[in-house]
Amino acid sequence: MIEPSHRQRTLVLSICCMSLLIVSLDNTILNVALPSMRRELDADVAGLQWSIDAYTLVVASLLMLAGSTADRIGRRKVFVAGLVAFTLGSLLCSLAPSLGWLIVFRMVQAVGGAMLNPVAMSIITNTFTDPAERARAIGIWGAVAGLSMAAGPLIGGLLVDSVGWRSIFWVNLPIGLAALALTLRHIPESRAARPRRPDPVGQLLVVALLGSLTYGIIEGPAAGWRSPLIMGCALVAVCSFVGLLVYESRREEPLIDLRFFRSAPFSGSTVIAISAFAGLAGFLFLNTLYLQDVRGLSALHAGLYMLPMAALTFLFAPVAGRLVGSRGPRICLLIAGVAMSASGLLFALFQAETSTPLLFTGYVLFGLGFGMVNAPITNTAVSGMPRSQAGVAAAIASTSRQTGGTLGVAVIGSVLAAGLTGGADFSTAAQPAWWIISVCGLLVLVVGAATSGAWARATADRTARALEVPASQAAPADVPRA
Repeated sequence: MIEPSHRQRTLVLSICCMSLLIVSLDNTILNVALPSMRRELDADVAGLQWSIDAYTLVVASLLMLAGSTADRIGRRKVFVAGLVAFTLGSLLCSLAPSLGWLIVFRMVQAVGGAMLNPVAMSIITNTFTDPAERARAIGIWGAVAGLSMAAGPLIGGLLVDSVGWRSIFWVNLPIGLAALALTLRHIPESRAARPRRPDPVGQLLVVALLGSLTYGIIEGPAAGWRSPLIMGCALVAVCSFVGLLVYESRREEPLIDLRFFRSAPFSGSTVIAISAFAGLAGFLFLNTLYLQDVRGLSALHAGLYMLPMAALTFLFAPVAGRLVGSRGPRICLLIAGVAMSASGLLFALFQAETSTPLLFTGYVLFGLGFGMVNAPITNTAVSGMPRSQAGVAAAIASTSRQTGGTLGVAVIGSVLAAGLTGGADFSTAAQPAWWIISVCGLLVLVVGAATSGAWARATADRTARALEVPASQAAPADVPRA
């Protein structure tokens, strides 16, 4: 296999970061536009929620399929299809005549989004073969996520106030088209050395599991947790999970190789991703409501208030990448867990939202912690796996993030709503939610410490050896193809 030059690796990383930018920016920029969308489309709160959650549901359900399909038929093919679908979906969203059509077009976007992030990470993994270089590349990848967090509210506020809410989808068009042109020109095709057969039953079980779980979490507060609808979703989720364990363990080439989870670092990265992104989603949810509904700030001013958190994430993500490359993930995970826990405790114990100095201290701590956590999650998820299965491993990591974000908003939003319904003021009602965010940070700390030592590395080595395809059965690994 011919190793790509430094210029080629830089181009590949740039293209993959462009795909991450439009996907991440789309999430943060949309929240700013919700009030304008509600007025123009005559939507209720539930309808606006579905304009966000329809995207989440489709992405969570299709990530595994996208990763495994890319490993099988070609990563560039799937990546190109994702760019086309996401860019086309963005254009359609900007033209949506009603809320119903907007939700449908958001689902088109989500089909493309599901193809982009895990496949881009797989492309990075197979381009940056040196572990230290790969860790630094993943750190840059994390910095782009921080940049989108910072830019989303600011760009969204400016566009909504000056042009209108439809313009927030226009941002994706030039970036998506540029990434598409560069991909066709500069990214070589690659696929797994030994293509895996499709697993339609496994995919249906994954869709049923994630779909029913996500739908139940979203609708639970409104429908009632003991309602037939939610109990039915829970039953489907449990049956799908059990069916997935039984069916996939007996299949020669499963969609999800359950042996991945014999690696303590891989299993730990899954738990850490869910915890960290649940904490992030809840943190953003609570602060957005507080700044706009309690302090009365505009969307743009609320975005400016939260800029310290986004700036710290942007600054420390590449630092985390370099640390993971030189020292391993342990230091980053410990710093992340301590900082995120401390931020939550400032709000839970001292009502930091009522004091501007404490508020900004909490933002700085959380931004530092989240900036340090993303690189070790991604690097741990893919670095211990054979390169032939990088797409599936990256997809599991992305699914964990998506699941964590969904859980964070659902659980913390439900806790906050219960407090406000009981007549408490915002700070009192939010206090249990802040404790939940502190626990999320504590999980990052404890699980990170437990799954990054010598014992954990030994389990990763054993798992990698078990997953390797015997040389007699394998073609040359991941050879670029015209």
